[in-house]
Amino acid sequence: MISKSKYLAGLQCSKLLWHLHNAPSARPATDAATQAVFDQGAEVGRLARTLHPDGILINHDADPEQAITDTQAALDQRRPIFEAAFRFNGASCRVDIMIPAGDDQWDLVEVKSTTGVKDVHLHDLAFQAHVLAGAEVKLRRCILMHLNSDYVRHGDLYPARLFERANVTPQVRALTRGIEDRLDDLARVNRQPASPEVDIGKHCDDPYPCPLKDRCWSFLPDHSIFDLCRGGERSHQLFRQGVHSIHEIPDDVALTDRQAIQIASLRSGQTHVDRPAIRAFLERIKYPAHFLDFETINPAIPVYDGTSPYGQTPFQFSLHVQATPDADPVHHSFLADGSADPRRALMDALCGLIEPNGSVVAYNASFELRVLRECCVLLPEFRPWLESVEPRIVDLLEPFRKFHYYHRDQRGSASMKRVLPALTGQGYEGLEIGDGGMASREFLRVTFGDVDPADRERVRRDLETYCALDTSGMVDILGTLRGLTT
Repeated sequence: MISKSKYLAGLQCSKLLWHLHNAPSARPATDAATQAVFDQGAEVGRLARTLHPDGILINHDADPEQAITDTQAALDQRRPIFEAAFRFNGASCRVDIMIPAGDDQWDLVEVKSTTGVKDVHLHDLAFQAHVLAGAEVKLRRCILMHLNSDYVRHGDLYPARLFERANVTPQVRALTRGIEDRLDDLARVNRQPASPEVDIGKHCDDPYPCPLKDRCWSFLPDHSIFDLCRGGERSHQLFRQGVHSIHEIPDDVALTDRQAIQIASLRSGQTHVDRPAIRAFLERIKYPAHFLDFETINPAIPVYDGTSPYGQTPFQFSLHVQATPDADPVHHSFLADGSADPRRALMDALCGLIEPNGSVVAYNASFELRVLRECCVLLPEFRPWLESVEPRIVDLLEPFRKFHYYHRDQRGSASMKRVLPALTGQGYEGLEIGDGGMASREFLRVTFGDVDPADRERVRRDLETYCALDTSGMVDILGTLRGLTT
């Protein structure tokens, strides 16, 4: 059997399909970030079912034969069906929602946690439509149900407004042509005694990151061509020409100024430091300097009033305040306690801590500024305060994004996760929570989930530690930059 997931995998890469079919143990365990995406999709799917309270749910864990039998019995009842199971000519699928239409037709509904229609969704529906046609189910329409990005929650959640339906029947019908031939091709791949050889490329991340990517890309050398700053299509072109390492880039290849700095630093082993540019940047920092970092959640299903699908809601900040360049910074923090909307308490705390003068320093400050602006949409009384703060915001990312400083260990990146260890020797290794995505997932889990109080307290301590490192790291980065210019 070729399931829907295997069909889509085969469209992406025949090597991936072969491993899923013949060597599933070679696929690495699902990481926490990917599992969170799956869980979120399942939550969105359950919410979509509430739009059809008279629907029949086919047991997803049932034996495949029993699920098909149960589906046939449900079809006769002419009620909405969830997780209907079908099989035809070596292909099988489970359908999110089927809605009866007229006397003998059905609307096929695929539910996605995205805010729009993607090409892969159309292939997903086309595969299902093919199987259902073979199973002699008459389809009237094929519908992609996705989240409405314009929906703003106020009070109770209204699923009828949260979801949008896109009638994609013409696009799906066009894609069903040739599916039988494609299925034959995929079946031949599965029957091969060994995995097909497939070059790495853009398909390794499109439409989804491939679980075999680390394995397939492991042959690349240190400082590979894909570490080239903003390499994009150029990196893929050079790879196809046999260039695997940045060291191997021919001298006649046109490069941007930043790429040239990266290559020169790598070949010479010397750190690039543009002292005049760094001095000019440092002169913009006025004291007392306030080093600010937010952690946010952005759930698909909004949990607070005034939020939309995937809207950023801050639940934590870390703030280090340094009176002078040589003074010891003073640390302040906020971490939401409980499931109530944290934004008013967060803004109250922040307003009381940021002094009337001095710079507000953030790394990739556009994010912090966007969070503040969105808070002021909900809480307009803070707008005058924000208007006084905005001109004082300085982005610490700037000297690294512009390559005024570049260390070879940054590998073409200006992210703080690369800059901090390269510049100061510090890093995030050993932390229980080591990135913003994990911080968001853990906060949601212990705040809205049923967890042991000791687990909740442990996570909250880990969140404080992680967020504090972001702002103390900014203090150290700025101090190190000052040392380079004296």
